[in-house]
Amino acid sequence: MGDGAKVFAISDLHVAYDENRKIVEDIQPASEGDWLLVAGDVGELVADIEWALDLLSRRFAKVVWAPGNHELWTPREDPVQLRGEHRYRHLVELCRSLGVVTPEDPYPVWSGAGGPVTIAPLFLLYDYSFRVPGVRTKAESLANAYDVGVVCSDEFLLDPAPYPSREAWCRARVELTERRLADCDPEVPLVLVNHFPLIREPTRVLRHEEFAQWCGTELTSDWHRRFPVSTVVYGHLHIPRKTWHDGVRFAEVSVGYPRERRMWPRPAPEPQQIVPVPEGPE
Repeated sequence: MGDGAKVFAISDLHVAYDENRKIVEDIQPASEGDWLLVAGDVGELVADIEWALDLLSRRFAKVVWAPGNHELWTPREDPVQLRGEHRYRHLVELCRSLGVVTPEDPYPVWSGAGGPVTIAPLFLLYDYSFRVPGVRTKAESLANAYDVGVVCSDEFLLDPAPYPSREAWCRARVELTERRLADCDPEVPLVLVNHFPLIREPTRVLRHEEFAQWCGTELTSDWHRRFPVSTVVYGHLHIPRKTWHDGVRFAEVSVGYPRERRMWPRPAPEPQQIVPVPEGPE
C-alpha cells in the first residue's frame, strides 16, 4: 500500500448520461495505493460498463464491483442480449479480464491504514419484503405500486432466468453469501459492499415508499450484527448520506441522475472515504 492510501466508494454512476460520464472521467485516486469500491448501477449497456470499469481499474490500485439492478437489465439496444444469471456471469468474466474484483472472487483484505479489513462485494437482489404498512403479500404490494404509478423498471427489464422469479434468485444469493461470510475470519472487520441497503431503515426517507419493495430483503436485516461489520456500503436510493444502525456505519455513496442533483443541490459527487473511517462528523 502506498503512503496515505485509503479505500473509497461510489455507486450509481449511470454513465449513459453525458454529465455522469464526465464525472467518471474526472475521478482520480488521491494516493497511488487507493482502492475504489463500486456499488453497482454503472450502466445498462455492457460496453458502457466496460468503459467505466476499465478506466477506473487503470487509475486505482484495486477496484471492487458489486452489481446493481441496472447492470442486470437487458435493453433492446444492447448488442449483448444475455439475460438473468447468464448476463451476470458475463459481467463477472468481463470484470475479471479488467482485474476488477467481483462477488464471485475471494474477498480481498485491505492491509493499509485502518486495516486489516476484509472487503466483501455482495450480490443479493431483493424479494419484495420491504412492503408498505398494511400490505401482506407480494401481489398486494405490487398491485398497490401499480395503482399509484410507482413501478421499478426491473419488472420489465430484469429477467431472473433460470430462476423462476427475482425473489427466488434473491434467496439463492442470500444463502450462498451467508455461508461465505460465516467462513470469514471473525477477528477481521468486514466492509460489506452491496447495491441495496441490507436493512429497511434507510428506505424510510424515500419520497415514494412503494419503491422500497425493490430495495432489499428482510433476510439480511441482522447481518450487520451477526457478522463483524464495520461499514455497509450501498447505493440504489440516490440519497447519499451516512447513518448508524446498532453502532454500524452505513454509507450511501450514489452519484444518481443529473436531474436529481439539479432538484436537490448537494456537494459535487465524488468517491467517499470508507477506510480508515474519517475522523469527526460526516
